[in-house]
Amino acid sequence: MSCLFCQIIDGSIPSTAVYQDEQCYAFADINPQAPVHILIVPRVHIASLAQTGPEDTAMLGHLMAVSAEIARSKGLGAGYRVVANTGSDGGQTVGHLHLHLLGGRGLGWPPG
Repeated sequence: MSCLFCQIIDGSIPSTAVYQDEQCYAFADINPQAPVHILIVPRVHIASLAQTGPEDTAMLGHLMAVSAEIARSKGLGAGYRVVANTGSDGGQTVGHLHLHLLGGRGLGWPPG
């Protein structure tokens, strides 16, 4: 059985799409931690940022560029945060690389 995000990408599990192209799919988080909380995931299954290598540089850059494009489209000119939780100690709960785009309110530091 494929992972949760692979199932969302292939449409087996419904989601609210925000952006999609040949490399990635972005959708609204079902448990938002900010007024805008979008997940940006590569279409290829990679377990986490820790499993990426030099061959993934272009894809990783694309995910960041898409994050900025979505932030602009959501009117987050006052600021936003892009996060990649990695591994259990880093707070990763789904074993598929993904970025969180959070915005729409002031975000404190350090995060919880």
